Amino acid sequence: MTREDESKSGDKRLSDDIHVLEAEVAQLNVELEKTKLAVRQLRDEEDPARGVYRHEEIFQAQQDKLRLDVEIQFRTNKINRIKLGIEDMEPSEGVKNGFLF
Repeated sequence: MTREDESKSGDKRLSDDIHVLEAEVAQLNVELEKTKLAVRQLRDEEDPARGVYRHEEIFQAQQDKLRLDVEIQFRTNKINRIKLGIEDMEPSEGVKNGFLF
């Protein structure tokens, strides 16, 4: 069963099931640790004296790390909203009508 099938809200990005979200967070944390290790290894491999640079690979790994951080935060926030009973955040009537207040 895919994440889209498990989502009750029809939102294809995130499930509404806390257990699914927690499992995804755990998997993403494993990927995050692997990515952090890869960044460290790439930095250790660099040797400017011999002309060995890994800046492109380090940059890509850091981008992956940031992406994983955001994915984890999205899921953690969704879990917290579900636990607090907060429905999808709808804008207030004033904002819908073009007013900020």
